[in-house]
Amino acid sequence: MTGGGKDPVCGMFVDDSPDALSAVVRGRRYLFCSEACMHSFLMPEMEFRRLKRLTVMSFVFGLPIMVLMMVPVLPTGFPGEYVFFALATPVQFVAGSQFYRGMFHALRAGAANMDTLIAVGTSAAYGYSVFVTFFPHVFPHGTYFEVSTLIIAFILLGKVLEHRVRLRASDTVRKLLELRPSMARVIRDGVETEIPVERVEVGDVVVVRPGEKIPVDGVVVEGYAAVDEKMITGESIPVDKTVGDGVIGGTINTNGFIKVRAEKVGMDTVLAQIIDLVERAQAGRAPVEKLADKVASVFVPVVVAVALAALVGWTAVDGSVFPRGFVAFVAVLIIACPCALGLATPAALVVGVGRGAENGVLIKGGESVQKASAVDTVVFDKTGTLTIGQPAVSDVVGLHGFAENEVIRFTASAEKGSEHPVAKAIIKHAVETGVEISEPSHFVYLPGAGVKAVVDGRHVTVGKLKLVEDDGVDVSACLPFVERFWDEGKTVMVVAVDGVVAGVIAVSDVVKPSASEAVARLKQMGLRVMMLTGDNAKTAKAVAAKIGIDEAIAEVLPHQKSETIQALRNEGRRVAMVGDGVNDAPALTAADVGIAVGSGTEVAVESADIVLLSEDLRKIPTALSLARKTMQKIRQNLFWAFVYNIVLIPVAATGFLNPVLAAVAMALSSVSVVTNSLSLKTTKLM
Repeated sequence: MTGGGKDPVCGMFVDDSPDALSAVVRGRRYLFCSEACMHSFLMPEMEFRRLKRLTVMSFVFGLPIMVLMMVPVLPTGFPGEYVFFALATPVQFVAGSQFYRGMFHALRAGAANMDTLIAVGTSAAYGYSVFVTFFPHVFPHGTYFEVSTLIIAFILLGKVLEHRVRLRASDTVRKLLELRPSMARVIRDGVETEIPVERVEVGDVVVVRPGEKIPVDGVVVEGYAAVDEKMITGESIPVDKTVGDGVIGGTINTNGFIKVRAEKVGMDTVLAQIIDLVERAQAGRAPVEKLADKVASVFVPVVVAVALAALVGWTAVDGSVFPRGFVAFVAVLIIACPCALGLATPAALVVGVGRGAENGVLIKGGESVQKASAVDTVVFDKTGTLTIGQPAVSDVVGLHGFAENEVIRFTASAEKGSEHPVAKAIIKHAVETGVEISEPSHFVYLPGAGVKAVVDGRHVTVGKLKLVEDDGVDVSACLPFVERFWDEGKTVMVVAVDGVVAGVIAVSDVVKPSASEAVARLKQMGLRVMMLTGDNAKTAKAVAAKIGIDEAIAEVLPHQKSETIQALRNEGRRVAMVGDGVNDAPALTAADVGIAVGSGTEVAVESADIVLLSEDLRKIPTALSLARKTMQKIRQNLFWAFVYNIVLIPVAATGFLNPVLAAVAMALSSVSVVTNSLSLKTTKLM
């Protein structure tokens, strides 16, 4: 088989030859069809690395300034200000250059944003410190180099974290592309040939062996297989496929040999449509408008106007710009420096996200926290999210004198030669309960119906009700149990021994132990709870009733899931979607907040805003409660940061507030913001 992979930018198949263009990003090797695709792919990575370098530089230069100012280790008379100047200058004009560019672009557009606030504030602190350093006899003593450097350092750190989240979000489509097999075995002119899947044409017959992924959407023209469609339809139990049945590209042939006639290839396949849904959902998601930027658009012009008014006013009174007019001008800008404002959001986020991690919840950044705090509707996928996602024996009934253990023994022994997932579930149950399994003889597998075998000299039939009926067995004794299990949405196997119904075994997807409590807690929080699933209506209704969910929508395909989520949003609901499979990726990205369980596929985890690091669904109310508490702290921090500015700016404008005292006031405001944020560590959560 020829080695190769898909170009993550255009999706084209690329042979893995010695001359192939490639790059390793975060431990994964990618192949590219051209330099244009490679450069397009690597640009975000290069920007990410640049931001990390600037952040490290800012902290390496800024922290020593703060330490040296707090701890007098320099010799008496040593001009420490010159050391501080040398350390702060590259941070101000290299690391901080992007804020100047941002301010310039904002001013050109006739607006003011957070970049403007940062540039003005840090420039005031840095500029005044430079004058004090080189003209110590003209200006009051005290430099603020550590203020300018550390503000830049912390804000860059926040940008690094946000950039990392964006990069991980872009990995979603790459992982979806990787789900489809790279190669396909096609029969052309009677010869089986292996070709890149992109070269498969409509009408081609594709060979799919056990354990392989089906490369295209099509129809089975020969053979039989049990196909695992969980990642597309949400069905927990593999679906039997025989001649005439449709199959979906990207699903897995768990057992059996089939030939498939291709009906949809390339961008027409279901998986390609899912990729398109994810891309459009990500592109259509409106960015969160930052409160600080809103206020900055008004706050910055006001601050500059007040500072200039103080300068002009005191110059007119004193007849000279120095010293009171300039001191008032600098004090106003120092007071307005966004120290507490800059810390208000990241301080609470660091504590909130950290506490989330301690509780097994990964929240991907401030935007996710803000959206999660406003959620009023939680929608669950069923398979693999509310349920374990694998078939397991749920009920065993013995009839006509057969004990439950005997029913399991005859069934597991008869099914020993079968590879069907239901058979495996029964055998697993027998092993776990200590039931001895015998070696069957005369084993016959009947596709889509069941099995027949001789176990310990007795003729055993296991399968669907119709199979046993067709053997002339009286099934009246088992009908009440069969119908009850059907109503509960379970897969039912009837067991007959020597022409007599010995019992009934029900197999179903088991509900996770934490599901009911999680739903109850969400309802206590006043949230609307719903369930979406690709399973049939009976199964959906039974699972929802068991867990305590009042609204369940069944037989929903991937694009219908995202459409349902969008419809809820159109009603004005703030929606969180909880899922774990590939089929959930579009809905996760379409929702205001996507929540993935840690056991889910990489695509679901990468598509989500919040990831549960375990399968404990009780972490969902914990995550949403934590988001609410974190946003509450952020609002409190912003309120006090603005109050600090509103109260002290007029005081600074009087000209009687020394910039040193302004710096002390700044420090105190920052301490109050951090202290308030740290209280999140002990806040009670759901």
